[in-house]
Amino acid sequence: MLLNQPITGPVAWKGPDLINDPSWKYQLSEADIAALDAALREVQKRGKAFPEFGREDFPISVALQAKLDDIADELENGKGFFLIRGLPVARYSDEQIKILYYGIGLHMGLPVSQNPMGDMLGVVQNVGDLNDKKTRVYETNSYLPYHTDLCDMVGLLSVRRAKEGGLSSLVSAATVFNHLLENYPQYMGLYYRPMHCSHLGNPEPDRTPIFSYHEGKLSCRYLRQYIELGHELRGAPLSRVDKEALDTFDSVIQDPRLRIDMMLEPGDMQFCNNYAVMHSRTGFEDYPEVDRRRKLLRLWVQMPNARTLAPDFPGRNGIPKGAAAGAKAAG
Repeated sequence: MLLNQPITGPVAWKGPDLINDPSWKYQLSEADIAALDAALREVQKRGKAFPEFGREDFPISVALQAKLDDIADELENGKGFFLIRGLPVARYSDEQIKILYYGIGLHMGLPVSQNPMGDMLGVVQNVGDLNDKKTRVYETNSYLPYHTDLCDMVGLLSVRRAKEGGLSSLVSAATVFNHLLENYPQYMGLYYRPMHCSHLGNPEPDRTPIFSYHEGKLSCRYLRQYIELGHELRGAPLSRVDKEALDTFDSVIQDPRLRIDMMLEPGDMQFCNNYAVMHSRTGFEDYPEVDRRRKLLRLWVQMPNARTLAPDFPGRNGIPKGAAAGAKAAG
């Protein structure tokens, strides 16, 4: 179905309207932290380590579980993103932080692999070589373009912030859709048309539209460089009109009147619905010492309350361990 009416409701938010809105943030209470500490001790008592433990090995309080359930509902039926603040990361070892964050993921859904090596948590840190074409953007301090990841929900836990910069930026897919519909209706058909896209978890490019409207919900999938690469690999160059439509899309998602920017402080956990929100990161200046550099942990989760996707908008939840070398994650 091709939607030709603007989307309303909390999913169609504009960043400036949310600056003083506390509804998308939650500060962990002392009781929450005590519950997480108890769950961490239980995993350790059972002689288990990340990622070789299950939800039952990381028992949390009824109150904290209820909050995570509310957040999962907000991700699917509300604004599409949420921020939890206050995990005291400085008191934990690296292994303990992984157990805690993975355990939280287990109580929201099913964490999934992020690469063919089977990594269940991605380390987002400036340790890559910019001169090496194989280096992923998230392994550098460069600007990371707006994109969506290969899962229902992506989470980021901040362990250390950069010396300067490194803002996290989000934009509502519904708001982008509304802006394009109102101001650039001539391109809407192209955004609904399946395009070749590389790195969707398979060795060869798949076809996927940017926008898909199915069973009352708009979904979005986007990373321009993978669309360009997919068409190149398929020997189907993008037309002039295609490029104009993508240029327009890029200009809209960068609009400061639409997006929201935030600094993720150590202990902040940001969660985003990959069908409802696109995410980005500004460039940053880091410390020379590796152990002081900006560091985040990335979590991919298959959500039990995720929307049903249209047949021409192929669902993706992670990259299976041992997948072909051509399969990559966004970023």
